[in-house]
Amino acid sequence: MTYRHLIPLGLFLLLVILFGRGLFLNPREIPSALIDKPVPTFDLPTLRDPEKRFTNEIFDGKVSLYNVFASWCTACRDEHPLWMEFAREGEYPLYGFNYKDKREDALEWLAELGDPYVEIAHDFPGLSGINWGVYGVPETFVIDKQGNIRYKQIGPINREILEQKIRPLLTRLEQEPAKELTQ
Repeated sequence: MTYRHLIPLGLFLLLVILFGRGLFLNPREIPSALIDKPVPTFDLPTLRDPEKRFTNEIFDGKVSLYNVFASWCTACRDEHPLWMEFAREGEYPLYGFNYKDKREDALEWLAELGDPYVEIAHDFPGLSGINWGVYGVPETFVIDKQGNIRYKQIGPINREILEQKIRPLLTRLEQEPAKELTQ
């Protein structure tokens, strides 16, 4: 007896299992190849002063956040009040990454909504965003004292994400001893 007629049935069942599993995946939880890796090397002008440089070295020695935003991004506007609140607390530095945005538009947006960022990198062409694995805006990275990316949030931050994911991670990372940086 030949079982050749069972091959299509087996393939069909395999596809049903794979598609069924996909129904339960969260599209916001896209794994990043950069988790637990050093931040990409970059050198960008700052948004506020194009003569001043913003480099990856800014993250060394402290737990911090790096928020990718743009003035044209409506979800960035939605999350912005949380970043203003977070920055007022002053516990951890919040750095901005202005992505594919005109300098004057971004500065006007920050003047209107408030500026929670310690410093802001300006990447109008979006080339540095490629190295960071940026899918779009907003995105937020949590960076440890050694300058390693420890978490990536794709999409806007809301209070639940901030309180249940980001803050506990920041606290845990702050308690980790800082390793000496070797050059």
